[in-house]
Amino acid sequence: MRLIPVNLLKPGMTLGKKIYNNDGLILLAEGVKLTDTIIRRLSVLNLSYVYIEDKKTEDIVIPELISEETKLEAIGSIRAGFKNLEERSTIKGSFLHLGKTFSGLMETIMGEIFAVDESMVLLTDMSTSDYNLYQHSLNVCLYSIVLGISHGYSRDEIKVLGFGALLHDIGKTRLPAALIQKPGRLTDEEFREIQKHAEIGFNMLKDEPNIPLVSAHCALQHHERLNGSGYPRGLKGPDIHEFAKWIAITDSYDAMTTHRVYRPAMLPHQAVEVMYAGSGTLYEQSFLALFRDRVAIYPPGMTVQLSTGETGVVSRIHPDVPHRPVVRVLSSAAGEELTQPYEIDMSESLAVMISSIGTTKQE
Repeated sequence: MRLIPVNLLKPGMTLGKKIYNNDGLILLAEGVKLTDTIIRRLSVLNLSYVYIEDKKTEDIVIPELISEETKLEAIGSIRAGFKNLEERSTIKGSFLHLGKTFSGLMETIMGEIFAVDESMVLLTDMSTSDYNLYQHSLNVCLYSIVLGISHGYSRDEIKVLGFGALLHDIGKTRLPAALIQKPGRLTDEEFREIQKHAEIGFNMLKDEPNIPLVSAHCALQHHERLNGSGYPRGLKGPDIHEFAKWIAITDSYDAMTTHRVYRPAMLPHQAVEVMYAGSGTLYEQSFLALFRDRVAIYPPGMTVQLSTGETGVVSRIHPDVPHRPVVRVLSSAAGEELTQPYEIDMSESLAVMISSIGTTKQE
């Protein structure tokens, strides 16, 4: 299986993974043969990449942080819980259902991630058409749990971090949908309105007995930055809770790697490069370093060009050195397709580098 930009799809290609809409419903199943009509439909959906099957990469497995069943259950629970809040006329009263609804879900998610020996941060919504609050909340939760495990937090601490990540943007449920979904740059006034979601979320969560107070502070502080340039309070490094510092990283990463109306999604390595520009000033340097070591910047199935001139597809990633994957070489430096592809383990072949991201011919 390989990852192909939508603009390079051709009729006759076979879809490798399901395509979901923004509500988590299946639009196209895996195994579907692509036609001109389907390809045009995918373009309209604003998908950047899709997974495609082919003979030379049929054994490449695309790992998932959690099972498809759990992912769909999670999206459904988040959507139902958040829509209930969106439809309430005020934010007065109790939100006891939030803790009860998401506690069991959190245990399920944590159980699946803990069961994997070496979890990594992988793109979770390559098959989702556009940004939406429900998928974003789940992604940030998954990424934050992986980092919490890698950092060495206890299970109880990870659950608090996971709750904070899952509910970090809950204040947006109280803002006008037209503002949240505006297809263009926000005015200064609109941006100030958007910024209110942090304090709104905190006020919704802080007094709930089923939600840890620290998780509420994650909602309040996830847009704070080390140098004091964040919001809503302009807090500086020592005053920002460390869980909020993790969520600042995972929230930014997911936002960058998700398609928006006003810009296409970045690939993982591009997002990491942008974030590293803020290392030590916007994001905690040691946290960002661990994030870099846990994120699969070249996901399995991605086509890459090597410094040798050869072209291939990432077949496996090493948990300890994700930026040095195993690449299945499919084309020679002269551009000729190989009848017998072979693999280069970049963790051993240290002189070989990935020079660019691209495509190869497909049978």
